[in-house]
Amino acid sequence: MASQTYSIEAPCTQELGDISCAKSNAIPFWNVNVPASLQTKECPEFLQYAFDNAKDRAILSTPDARYQRQSWKEVQHLIKTNRLDLFQRVPTDLRRYRKFTTKLTKDYGSVMAFVMQERLRWRDLKPKGRPFEYLEDYTILHNDWPYGVDPRIVHLVVWTKFDLPSDPTTDDLTPQTRHLINSFVDEIFVSKCGSENVIWFKNWGSLKSIHAVEHFHVMLFNPDKSFIDEITHGDAPLAETIRNSEAT
Repeated sequence: MASQTYSIEAPCTQELGDISCAKSNAIPFWNVNVPASLQTKECPEFLQYAFDNAKDRAILSTPDARYQRQSWKEVQHLIKTNRLDLFQRVPTDLRRYRKFTTKLTKDYGSVMAFVMQERLRWRDLKPKGRPFEYLEDYTILHNDWPYGVDPRIVHLVVWTKFDLPSDPTTDDLTPQTRHLINSFVDEIFVSKCGSENVIWFKNWGSLKSIHAVEHFHVMLFNPDKSFIDEITHGDAPLAETIRNSEAT
C-alpha cells in the first residue's frame, strides 16, 4: 500500500456538517497542506489508514483555506439529531492528530495509557464515592484534538472514574445516566454560561477513540476564558501546543 499514489476528488454532498464540494487535487491527499519541500512520493505510515476511510481521505484532500468550519447552530443540530459521525477536524489538525496518536501508541502502548499517565495522572479507575460526589473522581480538560468548528466554541471533556452506563441494545445512554449528566452539566456549565451556550454529548461506542476511560463531551459557545481556566486548572489542548511549537 505504501507505493500506492493517486489523487482524489472530495465527494460532493449537501449533508449538514460535511465538507464542501472540491475540485480534484493535482497532488495525492497526503501531500495537501504540506510544503513542497516536505511532500513525499509515498503515503506516510500514519495516513495509510485513509485509503480505506473515505471521510478522512476527503478531509485530508481539502486545503485548509477551503475548509468550512461548523457553526454553533450546526454543532447543536448534529448533537441533537445524534449525527456525531459528521463532526470532523480541520485538515491539518486531522493530519497532526493521526501522526501524534500513531507515535504515542508506539511510545505508550495505547492512547488510553498516555491519557492516564500524562493527561489525567490517575493511577487507577476506582471511584471514591458516588458519581460526581468527590472531585478526585472526575477531571475536566480540553479536548486535545477539537473538531473544526467556530473558533469561539470551546470543547471540553469530562473524564470520570465511575461508569456512565449505556443501553446495550441501543448504545444510547440510559435515562438514569442522562439525568445524572444533565444535572452535572446544569450545575457546572449552564449556571455560568447559560443553557443557550451549552451542549453535551457522549460518543457511541463505535466512535470512541479511547474506550477504557469513561468520558463525555461538553461544548460551550464563547465562554469566559477565566471560567475555562478555572475548571480546567489552566489546561490547554495538545493540538494548540503542537501548532505553537511548529510555528517557532
